Amino acid sequence: MDLGLRGRRALVTGGTKGIGRAIAECFAQEGASVALCARNPSEVEAAVAALRGQGVAAFGQALDVADAPALRGFVQAAGDALGGLDMVVANVSALAIGQDEASWNAEFQTDLMGAVRLVDAGLPFLEASDAASITFISSVSGREVDFAAGAYGAMKAALVHYAQGLAFQLAGKGIRANTVSPGNTYFEGGVWARIERDNPAFFAEALALNPTGRMGRPEEMARAAVFLASPAASFVSGTNLVVDGALTRGVQL
Repeated sequence: MDLGLRGRRALVTGGTKGIGRAIAECFAQEGASVALCARNPSEVEAAVAALRGQGVAAFGQALDVADAPALRGFVQAAGDALGGLDMVVANVSALAIGQDEASWNAEFQTDLMGAVRLVDAGLPFLEASDAASITFISSVSGREVDFAAGAYGAMKAALVHYAQGLAFQLAGKGIRANTVSPGNTYFEGGVWARIERDNPAFFAEALALNPTGRMGRPEEMARAAVFLASPAASFVSGTNLVVDGALTRGVQL
């Protein structure tokens, strides 16, 4: 299926590793230009070089999405560099699962307000696009109580609600909004790889919850996100797509 992404322009936050990197690469494979950001300058530089190696235009900046002025500046610079933006994907998470106030503040500023500020900064570009979309990477922790209940789960749930509201509010402007809720996703350098090394008993417990017998891979989450963001999903808006290998048991009505 042709996703209609050739010549389009996508922006991905947290695009240097894991799910974000897989999303950026998937966009590039489909012929879209890509802008990305992350906190590590050398990793941003390497990711941009890799994307350009696939024959597409790419732009990147190192920043923390919790820094509102820096995020706004990045979105403007990315839109200028790529000649506009058709799709924005908010992927960054603070991954703060503590119950302390610092964890709540980190999750609020990074996961939720990072997404809100991304949308606000991107709207002028999206309003000028004929295939505009907003995609948030949420989590299955936002739809059920698990070990990440608290700040992380609450903000991931808030993203789903926020996207649903945007879908309704922006429909008249031709801008779609959706979320993807990944299940446990394993990749080298990721949180589950660290848990496997440092807490093998908990890793085995988490792994046993999935009837497939494995965790997801970044590219499996990326394919779902890129499809939702693409013109091929032109009538899909306000949807939360769960990609978890049947991990969660709740019925989503």
